[in-house]
Amino acid sequence: TAYTDAASRPTSIPAHKFLDVKDGLIAGETFTPGVYTWGSNVAFGSDIYLLGTVAEHFIFQTSGNVVVGAGAKMLLSGGITAANILWQIAGYMQVDAGAHLEGVFMIKNHVAFKAGSSLHGRLLAQTAVTLITTTITEPEHVV
Repeated sequence: TAYTDAASRPTSIPAHKFLDVKDGLIAGETFTPGVYTWGSNVAFGSDIYLLGTVAEHFIFQTSGNVVVGAGAKMLLSGGITAANILWQIAGYMQVDAGAHLEGVFMIKNHVAFKAGSSLHGRLLAQTAVTLITTTITEPEHVV
């Protein structure tokens, strides 16, 4: 499956740049293309930045949960598209009010998007999806 394939991708090298970035507390971090892996929860309460071209890809893997704080945004630059951003989450995902995300999210457990949150991408969960006045738009091109 796509979830298993994403989970099996090796962490990019050098490992110190792609493994357990900021111990999972990634607010304010700028990411470049590659495979990022965490053996913990991942959380951000303020914006994160992804810098890459339309031909480059990002894979974010975590064995824990992902929590996105109220109003936090994932901001893209350099031409990267939501279709080239993939999250493989072994736990659950919580997106608080007013947050905005980009990419394809595959969650092993449940996901909850709270009021006023938004996603430019796709959302796949194996147990449950809760959307409270959430806007989801499909990415332009899925690679």
